[in-house]
Amino acid sequence: MPTYRELLQQVRSEISEIDATHARDRIESGEPVVVDVREQAEWDEGHIPGAVHVPRGHLESRIERLAPDPSRPVVIYCSAGNRSAFAAKTLSELGYEDVVSLAGGFTDWKRNGFPVQLQAGLDAPQRARYSRHLLIPEVGEEGQLKLLDSKVLLIGAGGLGSPASLYLAAAGVGRIGIVDADVVDESNLQRQIVHSTESLGEPKVDSARRAIEALNPDVDVVTYQERLTSENIERILADGWDVIVDGADNFPTRYLVNDASVWHDIPVVHGSIYRFEGQVTVFKPHQGPCYRCLFPTPPPPELAPSCAEGGVLGVLPGVIGSLQASEALKLALGIGEPLVGRLLLFDALAATFDEVKLRRDPDCPVCGEHPTITEYVDYVQFCAGTREPA
Repeated sequence: MPTYRELLQQVRSEISEIDATHARDRIESGEPVVVDVREQAEWDEGHIPGAVHVPRGHLESRIERLAPDPSRPVVIYCSAGNRSAFAAKTLSELGYEDVVSLAGGFTDWKRNGFPVQLQAGLDAPQRARYSRHLLIPEVGEEGQLKLLDSKVLLIGAGGLGSPASLYLAAAGVGRIGIVDADVVDESNLQRQIVHSTESLGEPKVDSARRAIEALNPDVDVVTYQERLTSENIERILADGWDVIVDGADNFPTRYLVNDASVWHDIPVVHGSIYRFEGQVTVFKPHQGPCYRCLFPTPPPPELAPSCAEGGVLGVLPGVIGSLQASEALKLALGIGEPLVGRLLLFDALAATFDEVKLRRDPDCPVCGEHPTITEYVDYVQFCAGTREPA
């Protein structure tokens, strides 16, 4: 049986190696994928800028997702060049055509004074909490840090806001704002899962904050125990929100949120529910239609009854609110295809999803080419009626 040194010498005779200077030249060209096969603690202490991290023990199972094109050159490195030599041999066997190992590894890279990126990184408890996110290439540690730095504003802590708030908090969204003026009522508990019997009579924002903080102490919860109006929306949006999750069930609030989002360039994840049916879409300013493109004027009250008037299946808000949370996370991470220009319809009785394409109206009075609404209006008067939150 060959010794480790003999096996290492044999592998090095079968692969290509380059020194730190040549590696830097290749990396600066932007052509290769740079792969760091060291352990997490080593990566956290610093790495080559732009590198992707795949610990040697996970190389075979993860590399194809991070470097899907086997014809693209790969520069692979470890601490001193030994592990990367074996890794380069493995990649060649997997069909990668141009793989080179950094001789001397990261140690030689630093010795030459070449740039090093320090990783802010997650601490050990966070790595455990978000471990399933870290396994997803589209999220990983960089994405999780982005979530922890993101800010999502929830309009309402009711049927839709309840599941959305819990899943956003569980995912590690670092700052969650909640706007709601109501208190917890017994009729809420059939669907508003962020609240409990112990919360009866308590402001919904306080009840929701307690549940979120108990779920994830990483989350900073900002509460606004007030109804959203033209008078307070600028103050609330001044906190710098990245995404708005609209769980309102009244037209004045929907139009108000829409107009403000267009003027502040904040995407809105819209959801609505009624009896057994729900819908979700994303209004992203200047990239798709806004709420007014779909509904230039609100429908008459008899054609749009609220949940308080027509009822709602208790589990339905869980489906729609979770979809809203999913869209908000995609927007925060900058991944996937958000529901911009698409309206997703869910029928709980038939257990079916349908999709409707939406188009931006060039004549929209708010987001169109020649807007006629450029400041807040009396939304209650405009809608000629209000609804109670779901």
